[in-house]
Amino acid sequence: MDRRIPILEIIPGKGSGQLKKKVIRYLQQSHIKKMYHRIDKDSDNFGRLFVRFKH
Repeated sequence: MDRRIPILEIIPGKGSGQLKKKVIRYLQQSHIKKMYHRIDKDSDNFGRLFVRFKH
C-alpha cells in the first residue's frame, strides 16, 4: 500500500449474507489481517463493512 488511507468501505450488499461472510473470512487471513486495525459493521446498513487501517 503506497497511500495511507484511514478507512476502506466495502459494500457486499444485503442479500443472504454469503458474500459478506466470504469477505470477512478473506480479511481474517493472517497475512491480510496484518495490514488493518479492525473491521466495523455498519449499524445502519447491514450490507456495509468498514476496514480501518493501521498507520
